[in-house]
Amino acid sequence: MQIRFTKMQGAGNDFVVLDETQGRLGLSTAQYRFLADRHFGVGADQILTVRPSPADGIDFEYVIHNADGGEVEQCGNGARCFARFVHDKGLSGKDTLRVQTKSGVIAPRLTPDGRVTVDMGCPLFEPAQVPFDASGLTAVAQGSGQKWPLALDGKALTATVLVAVVSMGNPHAVQLVDNVDTAPVLEAGPLVERHARFPQRVNAGFLQIVDRTHVRLRVFERGVGETLACGSGACAAVAAGIRLGLLDKEVHVDTRGGRLTIAWSGAGTDSVFMTGPATTVFEGQIDIPDTPL
Repeated sequence: MQIRFTKMQGAGNDFVVLDETQGRLGLSTAQYRFLADRHFGVGADQILTVRPSPADGIDFEYVIHNADGGEVEQCGNGARCFARFVHDKGLSGKDTLRVQTKSGVIAPRLTPDGRVTVDMGCPLFEPAQVPFDASGLTAVAQGSGQKWPLALDGKALTATVLVAVVSMGNPHAVQLVDNVDTAPVLEAGPLVERHARFPQRVNAGFLQIVDRTHVRLRVFERGVGETLACGSGACAAVAAGIRLGLLDKEVHVDTRGGRLTIAWSGAGTDSVFMTGPATTVFEGQIDIPDTPL
């Protein structure tokens, strides 16, 4: 099967975007995995699919598959690329969209400076909402937030780390580190991602606080590995930092792929807003095997 695609990136988090507004492609898990493969396919952290409105008051449906082919609930950097794609392709003339994701409705907005702002919804901190199994654990209170002890045991690392657990429509575990450059992201990341206390696995964030308005972040993403940026991870990290009393209400997040700006009032009923770049890299078409290896 031959399909057309657009390659995009947001702060280095890269995507293959597919247009299914005129009909479903019907791709299998293996075919999504093939598209994301950097040797045999196009190469991407996630595959983003644009589908028609599923209900009144909604402009589009936004479907996300990770590089391992699994469907996931949310992708913040992808949401910005999604908005740029539908605008540039003439699928919508609106500057602000209402988009249905697996975890709820988000509202990306194109800004005059060419960046995109996304209403990412309210962060959730209750362990069951993440979901996180906190049974038998005692949280460490800090500010208005909590950090949970998480025992890691693997070939490369044995340790107990403290994590703030957050859902931004997808699960995150954020740990504070002194320096993201020397943090054991590749050793601890897989252990956190697949820890038994996270029944749906988790995105593992490593947060370095520079000052109250500036942080550095690395994220080992669920089903992908470390990426150059993670939008929902940036939102989760800043929300956790604000709850712990360490950050102000607007924070610049420097990732290895670029800068995102995250704003949150700190109120549980208020949304987190993320602003950052969204860029088209190239377009093309590719033959996808019916049964990729």
